[in-house]
Amino acid sequence: MSISGKLAAAIGLFAGAVALVLWAVFGFIMPNTPTTDFTTAQPAGSPVNLHVQVVGAIGYGPHPTWVSYLVQTPGGAWSHSTIWKLPPHTQINMTIDQYDSGSPLRNQVWGQIEGTQGGTVTLDGQTTSVVNSYIGNGVGHTFAVPSLGIVVPLSGVDGSAKNFCSTPAPCASSAVHTVTKFSFMTPGAGDYQWQCFVPCGLSTLFGNGGPMSTVGYMGGFLDVAA
Repeated sequence: MSISGKLAAAIGLFAGAVALVLWAVFGFIMPNTPTTDFTTAQPAGSPVNLHVQVVGAIGYGPHPTWVSYLVQTPGGAWSHSTIWKLPPHTQINMTIDQYDSGSPLRNQVWGQIEGTQGGTVTLDGQTTSVVNSYIGNGVGHTFAVPSLGIVVPLSGVDGSAKNFCSTPAPCASSAVHTVTKFSFMTPGAGDYQWQCFVPCGLSTLFGNGGPMSTVGYMGGFLDVAA
């Protein structure tokens, strides 16, 4: 084989290898995650009620031990979906039931409430602007939309409680959990990434891999429709 032929073969093999790597990476980061549509959940212009769960292990699928978010569809069923289609310029009333255990935050800045209406949340019926992760069961996870300036820490539960949620998800309301409620306004049309900023990817570098880096588990998108 000529030098030019060997070079072309080498380039072809390299391109093939790069394509395989990119396919693997994007297949891991962006799995086939369903979109849950809330644009017609309430009459046009009315607030949208968004009910979410955070569970310590999803209990099924390709990663049954991974921590995950779920959302309640407008029809009342729980869906393993983290891409939520919302109307623009609309108040979102969000309720997050948090069923996972917690610990002190590595960075206490994630304990501050930001970007919600009034700069506060209601945690188990009490209004607060900060969650002290050194008190009680710490912070389990956060719900954060960086581009909208939203940061909401989610208080953890006692992992040794007799009624700690067991898999598979969704968790029953009788299991130990905290309830965080808050509201925010959607902006104009666009895709706004959200995620948890508490490292919870066990056996990954600094806890930031696995579910932390995978849409459909601890991150997703607010798909604000035109």
